[in-house]
Amino acid sequence: KGLENHTVGSGFILLGFSGHSSLQGLCCTVLLLIYFVVLTGNSLIALSTVVDSSLHSPMYFFLRNLSLLEICYTSVTLPKMLVAFLTGDGRISFLGCAVQLYFLVLLGSLECLLLAAMAYDRYVAICHPLRYPFIMSRGLCIRLVLGSWMVVVPVQVGQTYQVFALPFCASHDLHHFFCDVPPLLELACADTFWNQMMLYTIILVFAVLPFSLIMISYIKIIRAVLKIPSALGRHKTFSTCSSHLSVVTLFYGSATVAYLKRRSRDSADTDKYLALFYTIVTPVFNPVIYSLRSRAVRITLKR
Repeated sequence: KGLENHTVGSGFILLGFSGHSSLQGLCCTVLLLIYFVVLTGNSLIALSTVVDSSLHSPMYFFLRNLSLLEICYTSVTLPKMLVAFLTGDGRISFLGCAVQLYFLVLLGSLECLLLAAMAYDRYVAICHPLRYPFIMSRGLCIRLVLGSWMVVVPVQVGQTYQVFALPFCASHDLHHFFCDVPPLLELACADTFWNQMMLYTIILVFAVLPFSLIMISYIKIIRAVLKIPSALGRHKTFSTCSSHLSVVTLFYGSATVAYLKRRSRDSADTDKYLALFYTIVTPVFNPVIYSLRSRAVRITLKR
């Protein structure tokens, strides 16, 4: 009903880059470079964890899934942004916007759950090293990843349908780089209370709860590390967590501010640039952080 009756043909106009026409060449070059780094860097990390048998541990299994997820996550938004910049046409169809939104929130939720699984893996490795091979079995790792997909897919189908069942009878100008829930709700000419409640519930379940589990894991990790007598031992043990903690800080820091802070017309530019950071810039740092901080990954990449 919603998808057929509400402005299916008109679609939306993405105005994220409006007013930057003088920087068109520079912005296109930067975006192309970012996309190249994301594709190349994350592909190399994923490939290295497959070809090198020494990287067939649970930690690198999750890293491989994270790298592939980052490639998909960036590919949802960046190609369309490049086309809009090159052609000057920011139009996106109603269905195209729905598909983009669905995969954006789907992959974002999966990344939150995957980061929590990686934190649990580090907690078991450091706090229960003797039981680590038995607890973090290959079967458990696969179940954690597949379970995340099975939980997130239907929930995000529901949220996407709920958003696009709204009547968009006002302006169809999205002051954003891509289709996202908050700017779309601002264009609806109907009561969006239940949409807002669903959005905050999903944030609570797929972002706040995983982040809380990550923090609990690291509190226990820090306690265990502080009990190690030598400074070198403490540094070596905690260094295995530093890459993951850096990615968590970058992703959650920008995404939390973008989704949970109060939105206003004055903050529209800030909101869209924060969204640009956690959807495009953060995936660039994933291969850089892991290749710089993980000696095993560096050695494999050199080979």
